[in-house]
Amino acid sequence: MMRRYVIKPLALALGLLASPLTQADNNLPDIGTAGVSAMSVEREARFGQAFIRFARANQPVIDDPVLNEYLSDLGLKLLSQTDSMRFPFQFLLIKDDSINASAFLGGVVQVHTGLFLNAANESELASVLAHEITHITQRHIARYLESQSRSTPLTIAGVVGSVALAMVNPQAGMAALQTTMGLSIQSAINYTRDNEREADRIGLRLLHNAGFDPNAMASFFQKLAEQYQFTSAPPQMLLTHPLPASRIAEARSRAADYPTQAYPASLNFQLAKARIMVRFQQAGTRNMHSYFEQAVDQGEWLPDAARYGQSLSLLKEHEYEQARPLLNGLAKRHGENPFILDALTDLDNEQGSHDAAIARLKKAQQRLPDNQMVLINLADSLLQAGRNEEAATLLDNYLRRNANNALAWELLTQAYRPLGDESAFRQAQAELAALQGRYDVAVTQMEIAANLAKDSMQRARLGARLEQLRQQQKEWEELRN
Repeated sequence: MMRRYVIKPLALALGLLASPLTQADNNLPDIGTAGVSAMSVEREARFGQAFIRFARANQPVIDDPVLNEYLSDLGLKLLSQTDSMRFPFQFLLIKDDSINASAFLGGVVQVHTGLFLNAANESELASVLAHEITHITQRHIARYLESQSRSTPLTIAGVVGSVALAMVNPQAGMAALQTTMGLSIQSAINYTRDNEREADRIGLRLLHNAGFDPNAMASFFQKLAEQYQFTSAPPQMLLTHPLPASRIAEARSRAADYPTQAYPASLNFQLAKARIMVRFQQAGTRNMHSYFEQAVDQGEWLPDAARYGQSLSLLKEHEYEQARPLLNGLAKRHGENPFILDALTDLDNEQGSHDAAIARLKKAQQRLPDNQMVLINLADSLLQAGRNEEAATLLDNYLRRNANNALAWELLTQAYRPLGDESAFRQAQAELAALQGRYDVAVTQMEIAANLAKDSMQRARLGARLEQLRQQQKEWEELRN
């Protein structure tokens, strides 16, 4: 989908302070599995949803259906091997070249695009996800927040708000943590040390059981250590996930306990990396076409992944006639691959061949009836073809099952705008604003939508939704304050 949406998130880094690690025993108990009395699973999930809205309002979240689908599939492959998943997980992709990933309350994992740019293979990327997933399944964040709330007069919500402030405004936030909360530096160090050890240990087990190379965790650690050993400003990931030599040795030692085998290169990982390099990398994006053209024969990339990167570069440069044969060749070999299907859609729409794009996507829809990439691309193609009513029907049906998809609500506002259904247009605006944490706008727009409703049943439905938004707004204000 060529029209890319970047919405503004909040990063809740798990480790508050850098600290050394000690050698860990492979048989350490799972310290995070016990229940947290003051932070129920339901409450943690609600905080997680609030963080997602806060994230969209404050950081550059990438809403790219193909990349989001890939990242979610990778995360779910790891999650299939855990026995302590208490709520649905959501993976946020952040447009940021720095190397970092963070765990949130309620199953939310933030991943910087810089991880893709610096990971040599899918197993290295998966090793970071496995580590962050473990922080959540072991409830490390919830346990830490509860421990802090017990030692201060603040409520859990107040502690969460202080930690959130620290991520949005580090200077003001850390001052609040150290003064208002009376944060103990030693307790923070102990918290980081113990939970980093457990996240590495259980995360490596997830990595292997999900079919990835267990050596990838140590190799990625080693890469980070070598790359930043002489720099005065290490990446944020090393500040929140400290990396002494003992941690690398420990990861390498644990990986040696697993049988050695070959792990083939992942085409989808390389397609995702190429897509990020061309469309979302913040620095060094010149001469991408030449880079991928040379990479086809150099061996560091799978040839078709390099050709995909080359075709995206040509699309970005509006060289459509040169991109067409490359993409047609890729389609013959990987016709059902979502990355290729998405790029062909972009090419057709850029050249005004909307009917061809729509026909191809409708065929894919028969095979993948609820696939995010297919539905979003189809809706976007219908809009570009001027078929707004058909796009609105498609998006409305999709959002009944996937109400938290901000990009779908954005497209639905575009679909309703020229159709004359002011109530439906205002409702779509309200839902989009709510997902972005703009509850004042959401409530106002939903009030207008309810007043403009065409019949009493629709008015009652929108009125009920208005009350839900008002309640969410109240909870949101309590958390923010």
